[in-house]
Amino acid sequence: MNANDLIELRHRLHACAERSGEEHRTAQILVSTLEGLRPDELHTELGGYGVAAVFNSAQPGPTVLLRGDMDALPQPDSELAWRSTDPATAHKCGHDGHMTILMGVAASLSATRPPNGRVVLLFQPAEETGQGAKRVLEDPRFAPLVPDRVLALHNLPGEELGTCVIRDGVFCSASRGLTVRLRGRPSHAAEPHAGRSPVLALAALAQAYSAIPQVATAFEAAAQVTVVGMRAGGPHFGTSPGDGELYATCRAHADDDLARLADRCRELGRGIAAAHGVDVEFEVCDEFPATNNDPGVVEVVDRAARSRGLTVRRLAHPIAWSEDFGHFTARAPGALFGLGSGLDQPNLHHADYDFPDSLIEIGAGLFLAALPELLGG
Repeated sequence: MNANDLIELRHRLHACAERSGEEHRTAQILVSTLEGLRPDELHTELGGYGVAAVFNSAQPGPTVLLRGDMDALPQPDSELAWRSTDPATAHKCGHDGHMTILMGVAASLSATRPPNGRVVLLFQPAEETGQGAKRVLEDPRFAPLVPDRVLALHNLPGEELGTCVIRDGVFCSASRGLTVRLRGRPSHAAEPHAGRSPVLALAALAQAYSAIPQVATAFEAAAQVTVVGMRAGGPHFGTSPGDGELYATCRAHADDDLARLADRCRELGRGIAAAHGVDVEFEVCDEFPATNNDPGVVEVVDRAARSRGLTVRRLAHPIAWSEDFGHFTARAPGALFGLGSGLDQPNLHHADYDFPDSLIEIGAGLFLAALPELLGG
């Protein structure tokens, strides 16, 4: 595959945007393309619609896994020539580009197998919900592919194109979504005293949750609670509602701090619900562990980037957003690194975002430059 082939593939994957857990057509495109590259093994439906291509050497050595994520986001696309065929789903995080970078690596390994060990190229579903990596790791069919080292990248708007962004330790923060459901009793709007409306409790919860990091965490423990939505009643002016929901995202650099933050949210929720005479229940979703980078693997990425003539920048603090690649770095030494996608590039998840095609060759080249040392034992 040449550069134009990869760009065309990226555009096909972009047009085929599918949400977390629904990536069946995306997987079909990947499998069809990989079959032409003749991997030694090709595994499908891992943890859902995950695809893994294995390239073996003739010599013993470690297993190195490179990961690219597959899923898109539930939002409309821009007016691109290769825009999504689903008007409500689009690749606004660059996973179409991440998959294409991995396919560029596959094309190179197809021509020249690794010197020793084996390379597993994992196209992973459902990253956006925090479920994909966990489900792949729990899939018994993945057991023969368990890696000794793992590596992944994510494009970073706001960084110069091709800048390699690295960090030892925590690279991406831990986070989890929390749904708080309040149950009271509806009533006529003229007789609110006859019911138990959750509206005041929701308002109190929103304020209390926003203040939690200030009053419940130590100065040195970075933490955040973001109320992302609320629901109660509607334009039914004769009815006082009897139930409601609040949605919040808890975020911290460390898993232990996140656990304490979530416990505090539940404690406050129970107290505020009791004070307003409504029942409460909690549901956790979109759970992401912190992504912890192994310093040794980070050094390999640093050297590989410099060997490719790329600028390297070390972060002083972890990135605030989360990544489910932390499930992999918890099992094997590994690293997630950033690759700048341009100073003028719209932010991730922005309506006008589109992965820059010029980053495909840079990303594939960097992975390939890191592989010999990662395979070195």
